[in-house]
Amino acid sequence: MTGIRLPRLRTGARGAGGGARGVRAHPFLVDLGITLLVQAAVTMPFVVPRAPSLPEATWTAYGLTTLSVLPLLWRRRAPVAVLLAVLAAGGLYRFAVDGPGQPLPYQGLVAFYTVAVASPPMKRFAVTALTFAVIFPSVAYNTGEARELLFTLFVFGAAYAFGRLTDTRQRYTAAMEDRAAQLERANRIEAEQAAARERARIAREMHDILSHAVSLMVVQAEAGPVAVRTAPERAEAAFDAISETGREAMRQLRGILGVLREDPDGPRGDAPRSPQPGTAELPELLERVRGSGLRVVHEVVGPAGPVPDAIGATVYRVVQEALTNTVRHAGATAATVRLEYAPDALRVTVVDDGRGAAGPYGEAGTHGKGHGLMGVRERVAAHGGSAHTGAGPGGRGFRVAVRLPLTGAGDGTGTAAPVVDGAAPAVDGAAVGR
Repeated sequence: MTGIRLPRLRTGARGAGGGARGVRAHPFLVDLGITLLVQAAVTMPFVVPRAPSLPEATWTAYGLTTLSVLPLLWRRRAPVAVLLAVLAAGGLYRFAVDGPGQPLPYQGLVAFYTVAVASPPMKRFAVTALTFAVIFPSVAYNTGEARELLFTLFVFGAAYAFGRLTDTRQRYTAAMEDRAAQLERANRIEAEQAAARERARIAREMHDILSHAVSLMVVQAEAGPVAVRTAPERAEAAFDAISETGREAMRQLRGILGVLREDPDGPRGDAPRSPQPGTAELPELLERVRGSGLRVVHEVVGPAGPVPDAIGATVYRVVQEALTNTVRHAGATAATVRLEYAPDALRVTVVDDGRGAAGPYGEAGTHGKGHGLMGVRERVAAHGGSAHTGAGPGGRGFRVAVRLPLTGAGDGTGTAAPVVDGAAPAVDGAAVGR
């Protein structure tokens, strides 16, 4: 018999009869089964043949025996009252009816076990003291033998011990279930947060890709009609740049959106797994930006050591966002992209010679109203880095400066050296290139 608890453990949903976890029997059905089992046990002395010298098995004695069993149906609701009722019925049976005796006090043991499981400490101790106090005069009135006294004390002590073990086990099981539920909730929350972070990452990637591509295409398209009339060869180059920018944007979008596709026959199906662009793709990015008419200088300071893929992708997106804002808002003619490698960090600086913080670009970036530079800060913060935006050197133009921590980067230092990529050195903080 296990799982006997009062409503403080939600009416004994643990079950009774072995205590196997996962058994969910209705408490009343469990109590009814135990009551019928006890009734069958106390009926045996009334149906087996008896010696003529033993008390006669009468219906009156059997009826009183049955009345002493019936209170077990309410043992969960009022364990102490049931135990007292059982003891009172037993005393009445002993003194008022001379009927067959029982080999074990089944009703009393079940009721006492229930008290040990379900009652609070003070009540449990008081009832235990009362029960053991009743045992001594009862044994003295019956046979008075020490053997009966020791056996009675033993079986009631065992009932109490089993009751306390059941209570301890149920508390432990409940604690483990609560712990498992907490872990499940924590895992679910973590999964939801991870999904939200992934959605935010994809949104940032799509923003950067589309914003950059559309900005360059708009600039080229606006310049196209003028070039057609004045310099047809430039118009052709502009249209080529538009198509190239569009194709590159579509390629990157397919790589980003591929992670959202699922094949019924696999966890991810045939979703593309193109790597994210990194520092190695910066020259191509800068070349496309130059196609819009903006002169861009690419500078690298220090030995360019290995950069983790995640850091490289962040560098690419930071430069892409900064140059996109330059093309869209700054009204600049030139920009400088500077990568400075240090043993512990990679610094990225993008400076233009446009309107600076007073213009729409500055308002969006400086005051945090635009999503682009906000995304830059979030990307950099995700790697434990820092990002600063504001006026360029001497108050001219606009400057985006990012520091990303590195591990295993080169340990040398160097001086600024423009990369041979069609660019010229910077002049007065504004890049002048081809």
